[in-house]
Amino acid sequence: MSLTVIHPGVLSLLQDRGRRGQQHLGLTTGGPLDATAFQHCNRLLQNPPDCTVIEISVGGLQATAQVDTFICLTGAAMSLHINGEERPSWEVQALRAGDSIRIGFAHSGCRAYLGVADGFNIKPSFGSSATVVRECIGGLHGTALCAGDRLPCATVTRRRRFYLPDADRPRYHNKLTVRVIPGYQQHHFSRQEKRNFFGKPYRVSAQCDRMGYRLEGPTIRCNLSGLLSEGICFGAIQIPPDGQPIVLLNDRQTIGGYPKIGAALSLDAARLAQLTAGATVYFTPISVHTARRALQMAEHFILARPLRERQA
Repeated sequence: MSLTVIHPGVLSLLQDRGRRGQQHLGLTTGGPLDATAFQHCNRLLQNPPDCTVIEISVGGLQATAQVDTFICLTGAAMSLHINGEERPSWEVQALRAGDSIRIGFAHSGCRAYLGVADGFNIKPSFGSSATVVRECIGGLHGTALCAGDRLPCATVTRRRRFYLPDADRPRYHNKLTVRVIPGYQQHHFSRQEKRNFFGKPYRVSAQCDRMGYRLEGPTIRCNLSGLLSEGICFGAIQIPPDGQPIVLLNDRQTIGGYPKIGAALSLDAARLAQLTAGATVYFTPISVHTARRALQMAEHFILARPLRERQA
């Protein structure tokens, strides 16, 4: 009993919340680039929060069902068709054995999340199903989904048909302000360098992927040299020798030796991962207290806000 992949699209990966506690082995976290859309997907389906879903980058996924279940698509604006009929995203949809699913290509944002009731039943690798292609772990076989892959899932015949009202859904634009918690190395950047970094726009480079987003704009210089490699947190903003910032994301390396001006707030790193090449990014500094408050408010919005139900 499964969903069978007919066409994987541009890039489709199985992801749960991520691989924790394994960085001492050199294994990175993985997990959904847009954690907010991932959380909404599982919550709408009434799944436990760590259930495995498919992260669809750009779009194009096609699959058929061999099982009765329910599905939900959240994240980037990609059309959802079941048996050729368009269905709304951000809403639980019934799926019957033999039904076909087709996901269109994104016209706003670039990553969507397709979940099933009770999640895909994927054997964990180092405690997680999260696929990290660079490390060849997670998912079905450590790689992106391929045509013919069978994704095991349970038969589910009853589910409440929750949906997220349009007013509560994220909006994905081509301009973003990323809030940054300055790091301990900030003092090695001059006042002028920080003024350039926080005051001028950057553009998303074509060199952006699950490891990190390289940006193009004002060159930033640091007076640190000979820095020893150290652990890298999610959202860390490295300044390599060419002076062009790199915001490190889920599949980042576990250690690195470039200086870091700070770390992007995780909420904004998720929105950054919805940008495509050419989009505009600004940075603004915030305090640890402000970051904590923003995370608390976001958690309340996702987990405490009541869902609406579509009557059958």
